[in-house]
Amino acid sequence: MSNSKTQSTLKIIPLGGLHEIGKNTCIFEYEDEIVLLDAGLAFPTDGMHGVNIVLPDVSYLRENRHKIKGMIVTHGHEDHIGGIAYHLKQFDIPHIHGPRLAMALLGDKLEEAGVRDRTQLHSVQPRDMVRIGKNFLVEYIRNTHSLADSFSVAIHTPLGVIIHTGDFKIDHTPVDGERFDLHRLAEHGAKGVLCLLSDSTNAEVPGHTPSEQTVYPNLDRIFGQAQGRIMVTTFASSVHRLNIILQLAQKHKRKVAVVGRSMLNVIAHARNLGYIKCPDDIFEPLKSASRLPDNQLLILTTGSQGEPLAALTRISKGEHRQVKVKAGDTIVFSANPIPGNTLAVVDTIDRLMMQGAKVIYGREQGIHVSGHGAREDQKLMLALTQPKFFVPVHGQHRMLVKHAEMAHQMGIPPENTPIIDNGDIVELTEDSIRIAGKVPSGLQLVDSAGVVHDNVLKERQQLAEDGTIVVAAAVGWDFQLLAQPEIHLRGVVTAVEKSLLQQLAIRTIERTLAQRASEMASGETSEIDWTGLRLDIEGSLQRLANRELQSRPLVVFLLQTPTEPQSKPARRRRSSATSVASPA
Repeated sequence: MSNSKTQSTLKIIPLGGLHEIGKNTCIFEYEDEIVLLDAGLAFPTDGMHGVNIVLPDVSYLRENRHKIKGMIVTHGHEDHIGGIAYHLKQFDIPHIHGPRLAMALLGDKLEEAGVRDRTQLHSVQPRDMVRIGKNFLVEYIRNTHSLADSFSVAIHTPLGVIIHTGDFKIDHTPVDGERFDLHRLAEHGAKGVLCLLSDSTNAEVPGHTPSEQTVYPNLDRIFGQAQGRIMVTTFASSVHRLNIILQLAQKHKRKVAVVGRSMLNVIAHARNLGYIKCPDDIFEPLKSASRLPDNQLLILTTGSQGEPLAALTRISKGEHRQVKVKAGDTIVFSANPIPGNTLAVVDTIDRLMMQGAKVIYGREQGIHVSGHGAREDQKLMLALTQPKFFVPVHGQHRMLVKHAEMAHQMGIPPENTPIIDNGDIVELTEDSIRIAGKVPSGLQLVDSAGVVHDNVLKERQQLAEDGTIVVAAAVGWDFQLLAQPEIHLRGVVTAVEKSLLQQLAIRTIERTLAQRASEMASGETSEIDWTGLRLDIEGSLQRLANRELQSRPLVVFLLQTPTEPQSKPARRRRSSATSVASPA
């Protein structure tokens, strides 16, 4: 290769997936070309009221849209493909290359969002080589994960080979028989890997992650002991787990009713592509499933994370139209709670138990295994690839640190293993790695109506925490109140009498009106700025509320202003109303 001093640098810029779990999105940039690797979403925290999904800030991509040559997709989980439809509304991605299952799931999302024409989808097979632009040649390397059809990638660049593991664990007995292509990783390691970016999710977990097959005998035992109906909930995207459950349903001579749109969708695509193998007649429509004897029915449902709208959550609350819990039901949670979901999950379990169901859950039951490699799997990845530089990705800060420490133990110098954050620009040459600045990397919050801006979220938080105060006042041309202002409190806890609060509000309004009248009389102001007046009063009322109530309720001030010309008498019947909500 040519001397690195005369060669451009390779920039690696993560926009999501660092110091967090979810919204994995990474940029590879060389000269005037950008390639994206995955574009996922995350789910909102408790304080994000009304928010449906969380996306990374992609303003850097919007500003550099002319450089985007294509996208690499590693697998079809929502935290890797869930943001693509939203991004395509802001900029085009000429080509998206990825596994067949991921492309099938993504195609549905793009159709639903109305952006299918903004890109071309291309399915890949193991060891396929894909040229993107003139500087990137991407090789797909089969790995093993909780979702079928998952890949690591070797990205050939003018500076050398970059390996990104995607999400992985090392499963020597995969359910679908598609083994991890460890040989190809070792070949790249022998030839020389410039940089490895590797999944850090289970960096705190010792040993190896068990094979997906280890859940089979435990679920088999539970199914064999169940006398009545069986309900099983797991991640809709856990194709291998779904395959095992369907195999066991056949073994125990039970029909399967599937509840939940996402699970129906994944099963349909996985069967079509051959990742789930079962006869058509094993499935029973939900509307006719109730006619079957209880010991011949298995209900497969979404809701393993206690999601408010998921099927099992609604079943536990008695709100599902077609499925009601019966005493004697066996309900199996074949998934562990994601951090942040634990309370919602245990609440669901409690409700199900109160209705007489036997609920089987917990790590000790052996009915769930992680899709991410533990420490020894991560060490094996480092040993096979032997990278010159190492960047731990996909995990919270402590996980990244633990993963970097493993690399140090295996001989990679600390100066070659930077701990990075979303937005950091990692600059690579053939001989060096450094953090060379930062790009915007905040959050983009989305609800059913669109993007939720910061001021809107702050208002929602204020409403939830401290309530709202609405004050309405009518003012004439002479800056006199035309009637006593009205004040309405919603969700506000206060020791102050409402009458006293109203008197204080009137004084505050009159003080601001008197000051504005004085300015008009002295000639300081020749035109009436109703908007400015409204904002001044609103700010004063907000400060009053904060001081008197010792809290921060959202203040909404409604100002009624005259519509007639100023030459007419001040007091008028006709008026127009304007309002503003304080974000403070």
